[in-house]
Amino acid sequence: MNKKNIFERLTSGEVIPMDDPDYGVIREMVNRTKKLSNQLNRADHVDDIRSILGEIIGKKVDDSTTLFTPFYTNIGINITLGNNVFINHACSFLDLGGIEIKDDVMIGPRVNITSENHPTEIATRKSMVPGKVLIEENVWIGAGATILPGVRIGRNSVVAAGALVNKNVPPNTVVGGIPAKILKKLN
Repeated sequence: MNKKNIFERLTSGEVIPMDDPDYGVIREMVNRTKKLSNQLNRADHVDDIRSILGEIIGKKVDDSTTLFTPFYTNIGINITLGNNVFINHACSFLDLGGIEIKDDVMIGPRVNITSENHPTEIATRKSMVPGKVLIEENVWIGAGATILPGVRIGRNSVVAAGALVNKNVPPNTVVGGIPAKILKKLN
């Protein structure tokens, strides 16, 4: 029998209760990522930033990708970055459920992308409910936007500053507001 590790279980959408015997592995990974994030946020050279970000996510970061610090994440290994990605300062990526960012994406300052949530029921509220976030090619996410778990943002779309995206965004659209609604179609 091939038992999935807790991160594979999360990225496959399994709800994980706090008393899960493997939950301690998440805490260990959070501590590892906090230490690396402190190094990342003190780095001042673009090559050092890319290198440390690569350690955090467990993958090489392409030279065409730019990250302005500070940057925050809780796990890191469930983040996948395409080429020519730009991430502005003070962004927060909670990636237990997985965050995939395709090529040519621009992310404004103070954007929050979260792929994890908790049940509203009191008895199970401390459980982790994952939901992968997928940001397709050539998307622009404006300053201060929040992307919630399970959302897919279609290619060539724009998320307006301050938007709260809780549903999928079709390709070639502009969305904005709380919650985000389609404002217009793009050619």
